[in-house]
Amino acid sequence: MNGMVNKVQLIGNLGADPEIKEFEKDRKMARMSIATNEHYRNGNNEKVTNTTWHNVVAWGSLANIAEKYIKKGSEVVIEGKLNNRSWEDKDGNKRYATEVVANEVLLLDKKKDQ
Repeated sequence: MNGMVNKVQLIGNLGADPEIKEFEKDRKMARMSIATNEHYRNGNNEKVTNTTWHNVVAWGSLANIAEKYIKKGSEVVIEGKLNNRSWEDKDGNKRYATEVVANEVLLLDKKKDQ
């Protein structure tokens, strides 16, 4: 049960190409924004779609995979954990972010015939 303390699984589509950052000692990070959709019918029997955007960070080999294979619109499965962080912006205001730190990335797009 210990492995389920902080676990997130998302299936969604990228809103933009991953943003890749390289650090010293060949360390790499990919930032991605993934949209998940929930569909339901409201009280008037109208179809409603709720879209939620999630910030995702992938490090190391997962960042390499994101850089090479994942593009805007790609359908992916992300598994990871929630991470909260804070910092001060240039004006001294405290800022907060919640993001998913990926430990698995699976591309669901089908290969195109060449």
